[in-house]
Amino acid sequence: MFRIGIGHDTHRLVEGSVLLLGGVRIEHTRKLLGHSDADVLLHAVTDALLGAAGLSDIGEMFPDTDEANKERDSAEMLRIAYQKVRANGWTIVNLDMIIFAQKPKMAPYKEAICRRIADVLQIETHQIGIKAKTGEYVGTIGREEAVSAQCVCLLERV
Repeated sequence: MFRIGIGHDTHRLVEGSVLLLGGVRIEHTRKLLGHSDADVLLHAVTDALLGAAGLSDIGEMFPDTDEANKERDSAEMLRIAYQKVRANGWTIVNLDMIIFAQKPKMAPYKEAICRRIADVLQIETHQIGIKAKTGEYVGTIGREEAVSAQCVCLLERV
């Protein structure tokens, strides 16, 4: 038996020196703003996994009203969520994700992001696909006001 899930997240960009995407620190003039560490890519992956398994979403599992989640590491949240997915009898077949950011260019970071996510989930890098798209200078992405991410995952019953 297989199940598909989709996840999406968006966070605003603010002044800062490090952009965190997919668990990788990227030197940049802006950073993402959020209650946790605001890693939009890991949040999208978390929601895709939880959705495919028919579980809650990241906001229910790690509410921003809980001070314990303030500045929380999104990799830790992803790890905990995947433990619940596994406990419910599912394993990852593959993940396919898109990062929407005008800047910085993501090509130099995609391999490191892939390795980091594979490490967090204890899966192989060939199970992960990463693409990056700009906003073509249109909308909140294009004006560098926000970064978004989407993830689709395929789970298999073990």
